[in-house]
Amino acid sequence: MIVLLIIQSVVISRLPLLHGTADIVLLVLVAWALQEKVKHAWGWALIAGLMVSLVSAMPYFSPLIGYLLIVGIARILQRHVWQMPILAMFVATVGGTLVQNVLYYLALQIHGTPLPLNESLSLIILPSALLNLLLSLPVYALVSDLANWVYPVEVEI
Repeated sequence: MIVLLIIQSVVISRLPLLHGTADIVLLVLVAWALQEKVKHAWGWALIAGLMVSLVSAMPYFSPLIGYLLIVGIARILQRHVWQMPILAMFVATVGGTLVQNVLYYLALQIHGTPLPLNESLSLIILPSALLNLLLSLPVYALVSDLANWVYPVEVEI
């Protein structure tokens, strides 16, 4: 998670579309939560949320709440759309990005930062969702391979 946070902070945040950026931590959490064999997705969401809360300029604990909600969405989709995990990845990515960015918008509004909703939506939230959607397929493939390596399939003889 530390390596992902460093990549997020150093590389991914420097590649914006308008003012929106991709969230590689979110994508890995969604892809990890969609794996059938994974049992500790909530723990990774907690760790990622706390780490991002420490290094982010967002109001404290809003990344934590966002990542926990996103893992919840992914786990629900994993149970209901289990035959098409790529579709679940796309839906969870777009839905999770929207949930997280709306949560950030509300947290900033509560803390007194005046942000116009139209500009936030068109310049930050929707471009972030597009970038996350574009990166979701390669991230899902990498995380799926990682999950198969960490949790190998048991072969019965």
